[in-house]
Order: sequence, then C-alpha cells, then structure tokens
Amino acid sequence: MDFEKVLALIGAMNREQVVYKLIGALALSAHGFVRATEDADFFIEPTIENVERLKTALRSVWDDPGIDKISTEELCGDYPAVAYYPAGENFHIDFVTRLGEAFAYDDLSAEDGMLGEVPVRVVTPRTLYEMKRDTVRYKDKIDADVLRRKFGWE
Repeated sequence: MDFEKVLALIGAMNREQVVYKLIGALALSAHGFVRATEDADFFIEPTIENVERLKTALRSVWDDPGIDKISTEELCGDYPAVAYYPAGENFHIDFVTRLGEAFAYDDLSAEDGMLGEVPVRVVTPRTLYEMKRDTVRYKDKIDADVLRRKFGWE
C-alpha cells in the first residue's frame, strides 16, 4: 500500500470537509499499533453531499474516471459499502456507512488523532476493539487482543 497516497487522500478529505472516521489497521496505527495492511478503511457519513465531497477529495489525488462509479445511492442505501481500487495502485480503499446491523456511522465514537503528520478523525481504541473482538477474521482477533492488553480491558 502506498502510505503517502493514503495520507494525501486523508488530507484531501479534511480539506473537502468529508465527514469520516478511520477504522481498521490504519486506525490501529493512529493509536500507536503498527500492523501491515493492504487497504485503508473509512466509515463515512451517509449523506449525498458527503459522498460528493468524498469523490472530490478522491479526484484531487487520482485522475481516475472510475471515481464517477462511486454511487451515492449505494453508499446511502441498502448495500452501504464501496471498495475503490485507484487506477495504477496496488491497494484498495473501503468506504462504508454501515456494517449490517452491528455498526452505523453514528454508532462509532471517534477522536482527533494523527497519522504521520496528517490530522485524522479516528475511531477510539474502545470502539475499534468492539468492532474487532467478535469477528471471524483471525487478524481482527489478534488486533482486539492487542488493544485489550494495552488498555487493560476484560
């Protein structure tokens, strides 16, 4: 994954006032736990205006007509997830507004943090733990255990 491109995207999202929360392995990094990852994961506020701001931010980093295929109806509808594969890159970015009945954008507690030198809105360690602890993916269970041990949660 091109970390500098992801940082450029986060900077562009901040500039365009995209309402988002960083989740996944990069959220772990923002909290001081570095883990290799092949993607970047963001929850975004499910409004038409926010999705349009997101597309503007993406266009400022990548000259990719595929950005036009990101659908506001999809992200604000019944299947609220999009995997975007930037042209010419070897990683993807997941944008979601809801994970089934388990998590919606408004359910996630977040705080201001830093990823490298870039300000980022990131889910809290407790929220990240709650998102990862009951999944079936082994790497999520490891992440949850790292958070649990670091913060002394039972």
